[in-house]
Amino acid sequence: MSTTSSPPGPDVVLVGAGIMSATLGVLLKELQPDLTIEIFESLDGVAEESSDAWNNAGTGHSALCELNYTPENKDGSIDISKALKINEAFKVSKQLWSYLVEQGRIKSPETFIRRIPHMSFVWGEKNVEYLRKRHQALDQHHLFSGMEFSDDPAKLAIWMPLVMKGRTSPEPVAATRMEGGTDVNFGALTRSLIACLKSLGGVKVYLQHEVLNLHRDADSTWRIYVNDKVAGQKRTVNAKFVFLGAGGGALPLLQKSGIPEGRGFGGFPVSGQWLRCTNSELIEQHSAKVYGKASVGAPPMSVPHLDTRMIDGKKGLLFGPFAGFTTKYLKKGSLLDFPLSIRPDNLIPMTAAGLQNVDLTLYLIGQVLQSPQKRLAALKDFVPTAQMEDWVLEHAGQRVQVIKKDPKKGGILQFGTEVICAGDGSISALLGASPGASTAVAIMIDLISHCFKDEMKTLPWQTKLKEMIPSHGDSLIKNAQLSKRVTSWTRDVLGLQEAVYAA
Repeated sequence: MSTTSSPPGPDVVLVGAGIMSATLGVLLKELQPDLTIEIFESLDGVAEESSDAWNNAGTGHSALCELNYTPENKDGSIDISKALKINEAFKVSKQLWSYLVEQGRIKSPETFIRRIPHMSFVWGEKNVEYLRKRHQALDQHHLFSGMEFSDDPAKLAIWMPLVMKGRTSPEPVAATRMEGGTDVNFGALTRSLIACLKSLGGVKVYLQHEVLNLHRDADSTWRIYVNDKVAGQKRTVNAKFVFLGAGGGALPLLQKSGIPEGRGFGGFPVSGQWLRCTNSELIEQHSAKVYGKASVGAPPMSVPHLDTRMIDGKKGLLFGPFAGFTTKYLKKGSLLDFPLSIRPDNLIPMTAAGLQNVDLTLYLIGQVLQSPQKRLAALKDFVPTAQMEDWVLEHAGQRVQVIKKDPKKGGILQFGTEVICAGDGSISALLGASPGASTAVAIMIDLISHCFKDEMKTLPWQTKLKEMIPSHGDSLIKNAQLSKRVTSWTRDVLGLQEAVYAA
């Protein structure tokens, strides 16, 4: 393998061609059009890992149906604070997408986002009471205006006929429904954003180029070592700013960067599987995203849901996801990813987190050993009439949950996302999982605020951000009128006025 030198490098290097890198790239080019950007992706296509439609739930996470975002407090009250933040963050994402559609930067929003009801479904007296209290708590806030609750089986049969058909148990059931939910194909969206970037000039996308290593030079720029897998050549690239947005592949590169802010972080890989329906008649009987409650010890990404999807113009139906364990950090990664990530600086946090999450370990072992009959039994909780011959098992995406140092516990396993930025703002990495893709815009604006502090203080940048995201600098949680205007605007621009999945 030969090594070649490179001409003067770009202003920005983005590692990974997924939704996070694409979002950050678009934001930076809109804020400063003369920036030069290079994107390196180790696979032969864009958005083929966590952002791919088959590897991503695509719910458009806005806390309308995800029960893990509204935990019950010890006193029986419902904590909706996380739900409010996630709902607001998704509305921020929709604002950027709407701006790009209006500007002609991306076309045909129906290729990546569609309206579909979001529902929460539970059974058993305790869970029904929890859902009732959750609805009462959320219904008081303008972000969740219009949420319906019912424990009437006849009404639920209208909302979700496939879920109620054949349900003969006397056990009480209940559901909430929000008509304004969405299904998002983040793979299609990412490809649109990358195409947008390439059309702006000063942007190069290199597929089948793997970033092997990186280090900081004396002038505070970053030297990135890249392997061209097709040509069999290595080259170096120098950049002023680097974003490590390669999903599970971000952690090893963060460790190699050597920045003190990245010390002590580890990652726990969790894989997923779906049951995909192959019976077109069943697929047409269901038009909703129906979320239930997670099993004890299950990670948030394993919350069971019966999920209508639209992928490449074809309606589908998925159930899952079923969790599993592999030592790979990426679906197309190496079995050595996890063991090689264990280092002296994160050994204590990873060990401590492991000891504190025995339930999760046992849960994952059980999922790995789960028989087809047990998966069918789980499906029957949502589709009582389900038959094995109508469903096939598909492998979903790989997620890496963040492990970080904790002064009291030694280390904790953290669900969600974590942005790590160098003190000088020259490099940043994104670790973690759900609801990352849905909240990508808010996450990337936060990253820009840390890494481009001086520029963010300028009037041109603030003015542009306000143009792209009208709620920037304000709170949709507190400002009901602004929230109403933003919701109406994005609904109209993105074509979300009516549900499009009706049978």
